[in-house]
Amino acid sequence: MASRTRRPRPPARGRDGSRRRRVPMRLALPALVLVALMAMLMLRGFVHSEILADHRVGEPGSKTAVPSEVLKGGPVIDTRGSAPTSLHVPDRELVLTFDDGPDPVWTPKVLDVLKKYDAHAVFFVTGTMASRYPDLVERMVDEGHEVGLHTFNHPDLSLQSQSRIDWELSQNQLALAGAAGIRTSLFRPPYSSFARHMDDNSWPVTEYIGKKGYLTVLNDTDSEDWKRPGVEEIIRRATPENGKGAIVLMHDSGGDRSQTVAALDRFVSALQDDGYRFHTLTEALDFPSAHAPVTGLDLWKGKAWVYAVGASENTTGVLVVGLSVIGVLVFARFGLMLLLSIAHARRVRHRDFRWGVPVTEPVSVLVPAYNEAKCIEQTVRSLVASDHPIEVLVIDDGSTDGTARIVEDLGLPGVRVIRQLNGGKPAALNRGIANASYDIIVMMDGDTVFEPATVRELVQPFGDPRVGAVAGNAKVGNRDTLIGAWQHIEYVMGFNLDRRMYDMLQCMPTIPGAVGAFRRTALERVGGMSEDTLAEDTDITMAMHRDGWRVVYAENARAWTEAPESVQQLWSQRYRWSYGTMQAIWKHRRAIIERGPSGRFGRVGLPLVSLFMVLAPLLAPLIDVFLLYGLVFGPTEKTIGAWLVVLAVQALCATYAFYLDRERMTHLISLPLQQILYRQLMYVVLLQSWITALTGGRLRWQKLRRTGAVGLPGAGSGAAPSVEQRPVG
Repeated sequence: MASRTRRPRPPARGRDGSRRRRVPMRLALPALVLVALMAMLMLRGFVHSEILADHRVGEPGSKTAVPSEVLKGGPVIDTRGSAPTSLHVPDRELVLTFDDGPDPVWTPKVLDVLKKYDAHAVFFVTGTMASRYPDLVERMVDEGHEVGLHTFNHPDLSLQSQSRIDWELSQNQLALAGAAGIRTSLFRPPYSSFARHMDDNSWPVTEYIGKKGYLTVLNDTDSEDWKRPGVEEIIRRATPENGKGAIVLMHDSGGDRSQTVAALDRFVSALQDDGYRFHTLTEALDFPSAHAPVTGLDLWKGKAWVYAVGASENTTGVLVVGLSVIGVLVFARFGLMLLLSIAHARRVRHRDFRWGVPVTEPVSVLVPAYNEAKCIEQTVRSLVASDHPIEVLVIDDGSTDGTARIVEDLGLPGVRVIRQLNGGKPAALNRGIANASYDIIVMMDGDTVFEPATVRELVQPFGDPRVGAVAGNAKVGNRDTLIGAWQHIEYVMGFNLDRRMYDMLQCMPTIPGAVGAFRRTALERVGGMSEDTLAEDTDITMAMHRDGWRVVYAENARAWTEAPESVQQLWSQRYRWSYGTMQAIWKHRRAIIERGPSGRFGRVGLPLVSLFMVLAPLLAPLIDVFLLYGLVFGPTEKTIGAWLVVLAVQALCATYAFYLDRERMTHLISLPLQQILYRQLMYVVLLQSWITALTGGRLRWQKLRRTGAVGLPGAGSGAAPSVEQRPVG
């Protein structure tokens, strides 16, 4: 049966027939993730009283507007009718009330004590706590207790507008609906006390609350347990005189409530023995229940609210774990880089250090070039000036700007041009390997220039027969712009310190395309340069490790390369690098379970590369997320202090890296700004690479626009700063 070919879907068009541009999934998903993350953090700050909270408390005022019957009356104030009334709890009736909960630690203990003595109480919950711990509110209702409102964010309502009061009540009810499927008619104002303390500021609020259908519940006795005066004192203050009924004020949240729990056990036991009954407020007053079931849309809105709050709490928990992970990774990486870089520098700089017999035989230098007309002349001339015998093979990969003709017109000795149809950088390098005359092969980019001693320094490690590849010291030549300076810091600190560390651990992940050397036999054994990934330099390096070769770092083999000069070009380059690195890790994943050199690299190198080059950069922006959140909503001083500690550690590593590379420290001035802005760009690039990989997207090579502005330091042709010009040995 013949298969049918699916026709391509025509592009979507608008009403006017024009083609509509769709946002790529790899861009839409990061934006959605960012919006969702910010929404979760804002919601978390909202339910933790860090956003919209008002912690002001008003001063006591006069009492001229408060009716005398209220000032002299009971703790239950009913302003729902035309005239206010006050109610007392009957004698030998006690209504235990607990404010500010529910609390995940103390509320269950309070409920356990009440259940032990079959006593009921009233819990005046805040919306923030009820939203976060809905299961405790549900338990209160299921065990026969009453629940009242204590506002959402616990503000002093005498300082709030009517719209804010309405919002506090409605949000509090929404949390109750989502937690237990009820609404309540009981209300206790924050910072309230006895009825006799009602003043002209709080009385209008009480009147307004009554018009909304609520009973205002104050108290007869105040245990003042929040002061933690001791169990005996809490019991004394809570106990009414002469067998009178009372509404007792206690707290099940807001701090250490161990004294409250201990006092409650003794208090309920003793007063039950004395003939007191512990009822809810409506039971004590013989009123209908204060609870009413919530159904329909209001119920679903409440449940959706509680679910969203739970999601925000879980998200924050994951972020905190992620922050802890990145903290450990950052400090572990910096610690390893410092210790191992020091060890590496001492080893290779010791006057007795030798790789082996000095390498003096000629080498082949491969320069894959695609449309490098602006910089290829400088590249080739820098090679011809090398103090080591070389042949130069420029592999023109189908250039359309006359790159090959420029090289041929130079007529330089020892330089050959090989032309081919455009097949990509791996194909060009393999073509060069096939035409190379010598056993050691140096590879570089067409936009890079070498110092005279670069090739000589780069090939000396091959005096050790175990070495299959060598990574050189790539440097940013165009560092006179802010983006260039940031990349300069990254190259010196991130790349070169990393290479020293990986050299000592014998798991170097990448030979830079700008400056690297290979033993021909090693290349042949692993099959040459592969087109399987977009990071052929990382791919070939991992293949070298798996084949048992050593890969080392030659710090004095300096090459000056042209870094991207715009955000768009930088994005394109790092997107390819990140995606290609992920491809290489996935390609060589079986090394984890293999034996011998491959297994060693798989169980040491791959985890380190995954942690430090993929996971750590992906989680690193959490530091800045929490920095921003802490600056706006949290403890500002502690937040800034923690961030400065991280920055200080980074500055220490960067300073040492610049010292090792003999770089001027002035570029480190932009380090704080790099950490704030540049890291975010790298994060988005890495996130986009993850999404491309997870969604099965494909990424192709993207040619960066070159300016040809980079030359040798001190040569007058480039933007690279001068460094010490000395014989490299």
